[in-house]
Amino acid sequence: MSSSASDTDPPMGCRDCRAGWEQCHGTVIHHSGHRSECTEDDCPSPDGLPHYFSIDCEAVGCTCGQAASLAV
Repeated sequence: MSSSASDTDPPMGCRDCRAGWEQCHGTVIHHSGHRSECTEDDCPSPDGLPHYFSIDCEAVGCTCGQAASLAV
């Protein structure tokens, strides 16, 4: 009896996806003066879905955090 590719390939997706958890694989970028954004175009809610990675906007060259600190 020969095995097909589906018999030997590991399941697709991450562990949380296989478990049915709703989450995003992108990185959420937190802005100090604006709504957060995600690196994934199809992310429905950067503030509402869990993300494995998050960064401050300064890491990608945004200056909105600098403007807020100068206003204080």
